[in-house]
Amino acid sequence: MVIGLLQAQISIPESHSLKDKRSVLRSLKDRIKNKMNVSVAEVGKQDLWQASEMAFVTIAATRDVVDKRLAEIRTYLVSNPRWVLLDTRTELL
Repeated sequence: MVIGLLQAQISIPESHSLKDKRSVLRSLKDRIKNKMNVSVAEVGKQDLWQASEMAFVTIAATRDVVDKRLAEIRTYLVSNPRWVLLDTRTELL
């Protein structure tokens, strides 16, 4: 069993309020959870309206599957114009 964690620092430059931020993050969470079957949570910077720290967690029997899912998440985060991916950190357990 392998557990994978991807932490992402995200900037949301077009957000002008916490309400705007929540709308963008809700969309991000829903798409990733439904498309990739992973757990998602905002784990930092909840009080800032143009920044967020997100955590994505997945579990599988093999490392290859976990690596592939985390790579798909990172690709999605990079490709979406609604936010800017500033940094990522990956851990495997």
